[in-house]
Amino acid sequence: MRQHVAAKRVGIWIRVSTEDQVRGESPEHHERRARLYAEAKGWNVVEVYRLDAMSGKAVRDYPETKSMLEDIRSGHITGLIFSKLARLARNTKELLEFADLFREHNADLISLAESIDTSTPAGRLFYTMIAAMAQWEREEIAERVAASVPIRAKMGKPLGGQAPYGYQWKDKKLIPDEREAPVRKLIYELFREHKRKKTVARILNEKGYRTRNGSKFSDTTVDRLLRDPIAKGTRRANYTKTSDSSKAWELKPESEWVLHEVEAVVPEDLWSDCNALLDAQRAKGKRTTQKTLHLFAGLTYCACGPKMYVLSNSPKYTCQKCRNKIPKDDLEAVFIEQIKHFSISPDEISAHLERANVTIHTKAELLNVLVVERQKLSGEIDKLHDLYQSGMIDKQGFGVKYHPWADRLRQLDEEIPASQAELDVMKIGHLSEEEIIFGAKDLYERWPALPDEEKRQIVEAITEKIIVGKDEVEINLYYAPPPPPSGRSDGSPNQSEGSVPPSTPSNRGKRATNPQRGVALLQFVPITLKARKPKEIDFAPQTIGDHIRKRRFEIELNQKEAGGRLGVTPQTVLHWEKGQTEPPIESIPAILHFLGYNPFREPTTLPERLLATRRAMGWSIKEAAKRLGVDEGTWGAWERGAVVPWKRYLARLEELLQSRSMPIYHRKALKWKKEPPAKDGS
Repeated sequence: MRQHVAAKRVGIWIRVSTEDQVRGESPEHHERRARLYAEAKGWNVVEVYRLDAMSGKAVRDYPETKSMLEDIRSGHITGLIFSKLARLARNTKELLEFADLFREHNADLISLAESIDTSTPAGRLFYTMIAAMAQWEREEIAERVAASVPIRAKMGKPLGGQAPYGYQWKDKKLIPDEREAPVRKLIYELFREHKRKKTVARILNEKGYRTRNGSKFSDTTVDRLLRDPIAKGTRRANYTKTSDSSKAWELKPESEWVLHEVEAVVPEDLWSDCNALLDAQRAKGKRTTQKTLHLFAGLTYCACGPKMYVLSNSPKYTCQKCRNKIPKDDLEAVFIEQIKHFSISPDEISAHLERANVTIHTKAELLNVLVVERQKLSGEIDKLHDLYQSGMIDKQGFGVKYHPWADRLRQLDEEIPASQAELDVMKIGHLSEEEIIFGAKDLYERWPALPDEEKRQIVEAITEKIIVGKDEVEINLYYAPPPPPSGRSDGSPNQSEGSVPPSTPSNRGKRATNPQRGVALLQFVPITLKARKPKEIDFAPQTIGDHIRKRRFEIELNQKEAGGRLGVTPQTVLHWEKGQTEPPIESIPAILHFLGYNPFREPTTLPERLLATRRAMGWSIKEAAKRLGVDEGTWGAWERGAVVPWKRYLARLEELLQSRSMPIYHRKALKWKKEPPAKDGS
């Protein structure tokens, strides 16, 4: 039994000017077109907001506008359908404010003329553009204001706002306030005595002291007052900035601060003692947390069914059921490479766009035929009416001709908005597909430079699901399913509100045909991208730990089994592979045997040969020096290249190097080059 899915609740916004009504664009026509679009999407129209003959210059204060905004805030409606943006508002500022409000409450804006539906990927792109415009406008204003702040600060002028607690503005100068300054000094004295901000706040409140606005003191207020250096006579200006997104303020670099001397209310040593205590307390109890934001969280599924998550101690998306895994970086690389491949594939692009364009063009032509037929029929009725008025035909003759034409005119009045609604759905669905295709090239080029938060927004806008199999990754992008056939007033059955089945794998992408005219609707084919799943060994080793890890994957060993072969613990293998520690030279022979090849650079000089020999044999400098009969400091100097061995040692060194049988490995053997004797004879 299919689970019932509640229909989306939307409202219809109608604002038609007098000129539009003269041209035949009645409010009823706009309402019917919007209702049919909602019906095609399976949405439930619960409100209609009509602003007849009202100006669009400023609509925010209209009663209908306030009602609509309240319905958005309360969740009574989650979308608003209107004929075009100019009908919603002509004021750009109001449009931006509406966009912010709708985005804040997860509601959708649907403009039929501009083919914008924010419940689709293209609509979400529109939202992003609107947000960018609003942000740009706010940043422009903020930059102009910020540019004037340092100048006013250096001139010592007030920058707005109240004077700090304990001070007051008088003749544009900060001076101590007779009532508040003693309280501020008391705060420092109490904190030096009790060393607890909450205790200081409690004592102040018990003594009857209150903040400037009459509130009780809190530990946060006490901390802020203790930290402010104005109490010791140093006033800071131009030292903070506010984040537009979070509204939280943060400190600017100290080089941008502007400092002024004012009259102090506490001695400098008292201020320093209190701030030293605060610093010590903060350092002792400091906890750093990092916001976890994984790019494909909530969208990644294992082929066996459940979602895959990134665990706290792992850099991979992991299935808790079958332990299928894929590294985060690998999944991101697969995603963006597939987007690029799709965007540069002429066959796939032409197949999607040609089918969409032809179908939309055909639908538009059919709609135009209906419009022309209505105009012609309306003209014939007008002529018939003139003949009747002039007495050239009688009442009976008028009725014989008029009634069939009037019935057909009513049918056309029903048919044209319905066809227009279907065309709206097709255009908007086609636009979302088009944006994904043509935006892919630019997206691929800009992807490395995008911040993580913006990457996540893009992924959410265009990605429906990512399925990770054993050997393959499948990426399903969003697409617009075809609208269900709408009922007609000529007796064909209507589909009840809210009964439109949700898009499912069984009905997605099927060709829907209108039973009234036999016209095939646009076939919205889902876009599925597939790629080979990267293997864990698909990387170029950079460190000795990387070589161990890659070899371990190749021969399918876990860290415990690899540790057994190397003669170390599994934890040691883990530390080597993560680069947390380097293998000691005593372990190098076992590592070379485990790898089957030498990962180190081929030695070409005598110091390099000495080091390579020690690695291969697992000798320390002390042991190597002992075998040659020299001091370990001498060997160390030779190996560093600080000195050249004396002539009498060269033969013994060569004999030692040649006598040591170097292991031959499966992939390549060490090749040793003889160092020519020093020309100076040393």
